[in-house]
Amino acid sequence: MPRPPSRCRMRLACSPHSPSGLHVQRPAGQNRWCRLRFRGRVATLRPGRHHRWGRECGGMSGNEAERGVSVIIAAHRAHDTIVRAVRSLLDQDWTAWEAVIVSDDATDYRPTLQAAGIDDPRLVFTGTGRLGAGAPAARNAGLAVARLALVAPLDADDRFRPGRLSALAPLALAHGAAFDNIAVVRDEDDSPLLRLYQDGQAPARMDGDAFLATSVPMFPVARRDLVPGWDDDVGFCDDVVFNVRLLDATGPVPLVAAPLYEYRQRAGSITFSADSGERAERCYRHVLDRLADDGFGIRNDGLRHRFRQAIAAKRVRNAAYEAAFKAGRCASFQEFLALGME
Repeated sequence: MPRPPSRCRMRLACSPHSPSGLHVQRPAGQNRWCRLRFRGRVATLRPGRHHRWGRECGGMSGNEAERGVSVIIAAHRAHDTIVRAVRSLLDQDWTAWEAVIVSDDATDYRPTLQAAGIDDPRLVFTGTGRLGAGAPAARNAGLAVARLALVAPLDADDRFRPGRLSALAPLALAHGAAFDNIAVVRDEDDSPLLRLYQDGQAPARMDGDAFLATSVPMFPVARRDLVPGWDDDVGFCDDVVFNVRLLDATGPVPLVAAPLYEYRQRAGSITFSADSGERAERCYRHVLDRLADDGFGIRNDGLRHRFRQAIAAKRVRNAAYEAAFKAGRCASFQEFLALGME
């Protein structure tokens, strides 16, 4: 199927006829605007006007695309939470974004969002082509079709708090990446479990050492040209490897002290599973093997060494969590941390 050249202009009419691989759908009623779909990309077009395929799709100008954020949402059995995740993007005051929703369960998330009244041209749909390929493979599939200057992962059961993109995107554009504080929330009742940093404790800059001292997942906004991708062979702690590799590329970057990413602890998620401790241990052993082999391509020898030390410490903490979980003293690793059982 040929792809429309990124710099060509196409004149489209509201008719069933379109270039090969494109579908133009006439809306009902007197609405003169059309919907264009190509390989999961969606744009809203008005007949009789010229439209540039690519970065200007979805009403985004070239200037907006240069400061826009491609939010990558890996979705696996996420129909119950995907609406909340996408609504958190619609609530952002930084409107230069696209959401790349990657189906990893061979299902279509469009009907779920449309049933909730969400049909936005900034939504891009793609998939891994497999069933349960895993979060790293899904995020890489999203990265492959992401079109904007910045990239930000968002788990399908989490949410961005209002103002997150406007706080982090300018910093990421200027410094290569930016991180923020994390709020861990129990999904079933919206009760707060913990924050990564309490008031006055967050460092102004995030570097490899500061990140390796954390025990809560972190989700940066980063320049696309610096994003290393996610290692498909690292199944449980892929976010840790990703962030270390990113910080190896960027050096120290800004950290916003406000908790603008809401990390939801949900029954049935992988971190709530009975074998989460065993999964973490297998992942840590594999990471140590990779560090002894190719080092994940981390160029800084000192950072590579400290990464090995941090993984050893995480294994000790994980063993303590497993003991507490089996004794019935906690239901998840984040609850283990919140209760101070380390």
